[in-house]
Amino acid sequence: MVSTNKTSWDVFTLMGFPEQRLMISLFIGLIYTMTVLGNLSVVGIVQVDSRLQSPMYFFLACLSLLDVCYSSVTLPAVLANAITGNRKIPFHRCLTQLYFFVCFGGTECIFLAVMAYDRYVAICNPLHYTTTMNQKVCYYLVVVCWLSGSMNAAFHTMMTWKLTFCGGLYIRHYFCDVLPLLQAACSDIHNSQVLLHVVTAFIGMTPFILVTNSYIRIISTILKIRSNAGRQKVFSTCSSHLIVVTVFYSTAIFNYNGPHSGDSFVFVRVASFLYSIVPPLLNPIVYCLRNNEVKRALRDVFSKLYVM
Repeated sequence: MVSTNKTSWDVFTLMGFPEQRLMISLFIGLIYTMTVLGNLSVVGIVQVDSRLQSPMYFFLACLSLLDVCYSSVTLPAVLANAITGNRKIPFHRCLTQLYFFVCFGGTECIFLAVMAYDRYVAICNPLHYTTTMNQKVCYYLVVVCWLSGSMNAAFHTMMTWKLTFCGGLYIRHYFCDVLPLLQAACSDIHNSQVLLHVVTAFIGMTPFILVTNSYIRIISTILKIRSNAGRQKVFSTCSSHLIVVTVFYSTAIFNYNGPHSGDSFVFVRVASFLYSIVPPLLNPIVYCLRNNEVKRALRDVFSKLYVM
């Protein structure tokens, strides 16, 4: 098989698109529109409503903004390819897409652990909440999440850039992700695979363990509350985040460390679909439908708009 080194004029061919391009285009367009509008609505409502000026809602707005960026890395490009039928992507654009996709995904992994810690402090140490989670600490935590995601993406991008790819430069996927690019490579991918599993352990499993530990302590504290109404109120606040965490981490681990990852064309496409599309779409729905304060703020905004 003929191999080729990376050059700025190399062009990959994406092989993940089925023949029903019209249905795929409509579906992707609808999903992306709902994702962007939903998450931007959360960001906007947190900014304009004075009752939502707390660390929990600050983190929620940051998560929504992150989800807009996360979905915008892949979905517009996938939509354009589905509409035009052009499945070509230059190597430098492929690496750029890979970098930002991994960056935003890794950032969200850590960010969800930060949000779990925020709920742990608020419920288990309420008297120290305002001092522990002050504005300065919140900003530092957000910066740490972004820096960690950026470093993770930089490592994967550099390792991919060093690979040699086979003559046809075919990628068996909708967009440029780690596993499909490793599958397309002709050179030794052992180091890249090791990096993938190590990063999954630190960026994926470690935050998941921290989230689990936080919620074990939170649930233990909730069970000690004597009032049924009090327990229900506290659990309602945390259950939304727990749903989001479960969906994101389970799909992420399934995507990168599921059975026979990278070997099955269908497996990779389904796993990446769950990981890259479902969490950003569900986050605003889950938080808005299960959070009474957000729902009340949305009703107030719509009431003012109706009066105007």
